[in-house]
Amino acid sequence: MRYLLFICGDEAIDVSPAEGEGIGAATESWVDSTTSRGIRLQGQRLAGTGDATTVRVRDSELLVADGPFAETKEFIAGFDIIECANLDEAIEVAAAHPMARYGAVEIRPFWQP
Repeated sequence: MRYLLFICGDEAIDVSPAEGEGIGAATESWVDSTTSRGIRLQGQRLAGTGDATTVRVRDSELLVADGPFAETKEFIAGFDIIECANLDEAIEVAAAHPMARYGAVEIRPFWQP
């Protein structure tokens, strides 16, 4: 089963430059490990919330706003698509992601009609 992992940062957590480098190295290790095991299919880090644009259409009117769709301290910093046997395995994979210790990792299965 395929799952989308939203890798979420938290603006309220203060990380030193050294910690940031450690997180980056640990994330690269997680990516290498899960990719080589055939679990991680794809992923990418995202630009900051300052570069986000939100689009809505209401009553046939296009509404475009700068910024993310929700104003929160947590933000989506990246994503990964993984393939696991079940949700339990997906939870294990997400828990091993370094950002689970500094932010959050949301797991969503892909829609199955």
